[in-house]
Amino acid sequence: MRYIEVRRHTMRVKPGQHLSQSGVDLARRIGATIGPFNRVVTSTIPRAYETAVAMGFAVDQQLPELSSLADGVEDEVNWDAGFAAFALAAQKNGAVKRYIQVQAALLNRIAHALPDGGAALVISHGGIVEAQVVGCLPYVDFAGWGRGCDYCEGARLHFDGEQFIGGEVLRIREENKS
Repeated sequence: MRYIEVRRHTMRVKPGQHLSQSGVDLARRIGATIGPFNRVVTSTIPRAYETAVAMGFAVDQQLPELSSLADGVEDEVNWDAGFAAFALAAQKNGAVKRYIQVQAALLNRIAHALPDGGAALVISHGGIVEAQVVGCLPYVDFAGWGRGCDYCEGARLHFDGEQFIGGEVLRIREENKS
């Protein structure tokens, strides 16, 4: 089995792109409880890269495909609507369906490159995480997965060497947020 953990970046100083101190602190707490990872991939936006570093992981690659939603996606679903909303929007065979397929193909390439028993950490942004999960697990009923991912939340995807076969949502307990 191989695993990919997809997570949203931590808090930043808005409207800037860099992490806030509370964001660094949260990423450190989460980083101390996850891993190890054979590969760490982030978006090209500073807050994603900085989240990985604050978690304690060196970044192997930054990909522009992890940096923004594709054109038309937000016309079909709000980026923060959650897993079930992305799954429902994908049924319309429009921009969301095309986007989740692109994201699933990207995670498939990452998973195939891992050694057996290996794991990767992928840090991107709200909406992208949900799209990736729905794309990789199109047969899952996401009704019980709840809201969209908050800071440092995401999902762990299970890859059997050929395809994604399951996963679980990764939430941050309230006491870990502050």
